[in-house]
Amino acid sequence: ATTADFPAGTPVLAVPGNMIISTSSSKAELEAMSPSVAAAADKLVKMGGGQYLPKLYPFLKVLVEYERGVESPYYPWLDSVPRLYYNAVSMTEFCFECLPPLVFRLSRDERLKFDNLYRALQDVDIVSDETKEDKELCKWAFSTVQTRRLPGDDSDVKIVPMADMFNHGTDTEVEVSIDDEGNCLAYTTYDVPAGYPLRISYGTPTNPSQFLATYGFLDETCPGSFCKILDIQSTPELVDIGFDFSRMLFYKDTGDVSEEVWDVLLYAKILPKHNVALQRQFYEAHMNGDYETKQAIHGRYTLETVAELKNHVDTTIIQLDELSAKGDGKDFGEHPRLPLILRHNAFVKNTFQMVQAKLEPMMEQLAEQRALM
Repeated sequence: ATTADFPAGTPVLAVPGNMIISTSSSKAELEAMSPSVAAAADKLVKMGGGQYLPKLYPFLKVLVEYERGVESPYYPWLDSVPRLYYNAVSMTEFCFECLPPLVFRLSRDERLKFDNLYRALQDVDIVSDETKEDKELCKWAFSTVQTRRLPGDDSDVKIVPMADMFNHGTDTEVEVSIDDEGNCLAYTTYDVPAGYPLRISYGTPTNPSQFLATYGFLDETCPGSFCKILDIQSTPELVDIGFDFSRMLFYKDTGDVSEEVWDVLLYAKILPKHNVALQRQFYEAHMNGDYETKQAIHGRYTLETVAELKNHVDTTIIQLDELSAKGDGKDFGEHPRLPLILRHNAFVKNTFQMVQAKLEPMMEQLAEQRALM
């Protein structure tokens, strides 16, 4: 937290470009050290992991600097970063058994990234065999890259020592940028009173499952979070209607449901079963801003849409209870990330219970109205 008032635009951090670990600078440096680095990159591409190339070079750079020990200019920074991470790559196999579907899928993707980089590492001769054989150390290096990098452009990953100390916030006080000379600068974005934190955004705040999988923390501050509807195949039309993690939201304090959830459920699940012609009409009304027509179509199938959503909510709550029950009696020393996973499951359950409390009286009222028709 700040110890003094910081007016908007106050510089709070400056890091010279030569201390920033980036994809581009690491690639140039490491490839000059050995042709094996380019060969490892080529292997990664041939394995189908070309999308992970931007992370390969910082991953190797962290390992190289780790091996240099106190001789490395990055030693003070490396000595300050966590030794125990809580992200997906650090989880035990049992931890994965307690993960709900969305965070399980995201965590599996994180594991896949690491597995690809670890396989590519084996062909590099600038890292010792001892380090390459130490999978836990390599997981630590991977997690350091994933959790300490500057959020933003994934095509040129940047790790900025000191700037990596900014925590995440749904509401942020600081903006971090790279100037034309490659230096990192951080400024306050508004008048920050003494005692306030200085935070940046690590990504979409409405998807706490992503933060758990990638960074290993639970963000409970965002008022709305993704509704966890995963059994709908995305299409351009659905994206237009609102099929997006940042828009299909449940609100944890009120149990409210965003308009996009209702629109997507009606368009993707209800209308195809009842009236395909109305599905096209609904889409055209949405694109034309014809709210009256949209509401008229919603009105014809409100009971079906509420029933579909209530079934999703009820099923998810039961599933969360079953997943969390697996952790009963488990040794947290053996599975140190398990308490965080259980907190995540409880947070999601509480949000869904708030929504459930809103849907149950709606469902009863709509069923009574339908019976009288």
